[in-house]
Amino acid sequence: MADIESYESALDAIPGAHPYPRTSRYHDAEIGIHRMDDGTEVRYAKRRLLPPLPDDPEDTHAHTVAAGERPDLLAQRYFGDPGQWWRIADANPVLDPAELTGEAGQTVRVPLAGGFPRGDRRV
Repeated sequence: MADIESYESALDAIPGAHPYPRTSRYHDAEIGIHRMDDGTEVRYAKRRLLPPLPDDPEDTHAHTVAAGERPDLLAQRYFGDPGQWWRIADANPVLDPAELTGEAGQTVRVPLAGGFPRGDRRV
């Protein structure tokens, strides 16, 4: 029997069904519509609020940074996708993702593969 694709996965394959793929940090961002003077509609992603930092160390894995590591390499290692580096950035109090791996020996929090629970978001 052929594998049955989930309804949500099927939606991801329909152009225009979701402006951002499920793996994008903007997937849950609200989409705004700006109307130009000529009536043209321009869609845009509204500001993305960050999730709260995890309070419970069991929600994350502590990773000690080695020389030469980068956020995308950590994402590949822990999530199997280098494009998921933003999940690691969201789990740490940094403004620039380069701060995550800028210094060998520092510890960064890596969220578990299931991600963070939904809830209030931080600005």
